[in-house]
Amino acid sequence: MSLTSRPAPEELPAFYHGYVQQTSGADIIDAMRSALNRVHASVSGMGEEAGAFRYAPGKWSVKEVLQHVIDCERIFAYRALRFARKDHIELPGFEENDYAPASMADRRSLHDLVHELELVRSTSIVLFQSFPDEGLDQKGIANGKPITVRAIGWVIAGHCDHHARIITGRYRTNA
Repeated sequence: MSLTSRPAPEELPAFYHGYVQQTSGADIIDAMRSALNRVHASVSGMGEEAGAFRYAPGKWSVKEVLQHVIDCERIFAYRALRFARKDHIELPGFEENDYAPASMADRRSLHDLVHELELVRSTSIVLFQSFPDEGLDQKGIANGKPITVRAIGWVIAGHCDHHARIITGRYRTNA
């Protein structure tokens, strides 16, 4: 299998299937770039006040959503690296809802968060380009569920794309 192969359903937990299905792109790299472009479009022209907007009580701000995407991408890329290098130690999950307030994302500028996402995405792209096909086929256990390295790449793209769509649909239309 290669960067162009989408993962089979059994390569990843069911709760990630929707992320992979909604991605666009001919391969993992193209999907990652496409998702980043969607983030750019979702926050284009958005001011700092809009970055702090929450569409409902208890929901994350736009800035917290961006930080969430960054944090998750780092964790997913770490998992991919470990599994591609044939590290078979099971990796723990993480509590995303604890990360958001601890990130203090609302103290940062939208520009800074988008820039950080661009940098993280660049390193993820280089990382996945470095994996040989057999590295993409490696499987590991994260959060108690098996997943392949290839699937993680598609999840990175799909997760980002998912949140860009949420920003466009729930934040831009309600701000």
